[in-house]
Amino acid sequence: MIKVFIMVLEEIGGTLMFLKTLLITLWKKPIKVHDVFEQIWKITIDGSPTSAMAGFFVGAILTVQFTLQMKEFGALGYLGGLATSGTIREIGPLLIAFLLSGKVGAYTSAELGTMRVTEQMDAVRCLGADPIQEIIIPRFIGIIISSFFLLGAGLIMSIFGGILMGSVFAGVNPDEYTRHIPTIVSTPSIVSGLIKSLFFAIVLGVICTYKGFTASGGARGVGRAVVNTAVFTMVTIVVMDWFTSYVGEIVIQAVRGYR
Repeated sequence: MIKVFIMVLEEIGGTLMFLKTLLITLWKKPIKVHDVFEQIWKITIDGSPTSAMAGFFVGAILTVQFTLQMKEFGALGYLGGLATSGTIREIGPLLIAFLLSGKVGAYTSAELGTMRVTEQMDAVRCLGADPIQEIIIPRFIGIIISSFFLLGAGLIMSIFGGILMGSVFAGVNPDEYTRHIPTIVSTPSIVSGLIKSLFFAIVLGVICTYKGFTASGGARGVGRAVVNTAVFTMVTIVVMDWFTSYVGEIVIQAVRGYR
């Protein structure tokens, strides 16, 4: 048990130190803008189908669950507002981030890990360049920006999934479904969902680049880095979801008390 706890602390410490290195490099060295946009385009194209499908079905599933409960109270008119609010605030960002961690995170970790074990990064260093600046930073920034917008797009798709399932499963037409969305989905709900999406994108970008950059042990080491990326990312996202929810609730209560 103690050994596992020490390993967890080492992983957290290593990740934070790697993040510190990335931030220092960003501050002191110029960014390869062309490489960043290339990564944004590549990640967005690769991750769009996954994000759209995940968002669509998350909205559909949550609509079904709310329908089963709201039929008992005769409140199906509020189905769209409640389902959309729950999706945007909590469930949507979390589940979509899980799927993106498997798609974007695992791919990036495998790519960087392969470059590491085949000594491509050492070759870059021998040429007098910094592999952090040349290879890691463009992917790090690209993952954060792309994942944030992919999560936002997934949340928008969740509304369409909810509309379709509300019409098919609950018999609620699209106009009735969307009528109470502006009433129940407040600005703090939207801000909360976007903030969670941003934090999840940062978590994904840091962990997958760290695991890929520190991979060792040949092909087996690359596979181990990919598995560790998926596990570590999902656990960290859950913890970050709790943290952002807790802090957000404190901020909302403070604002209400100030008013």
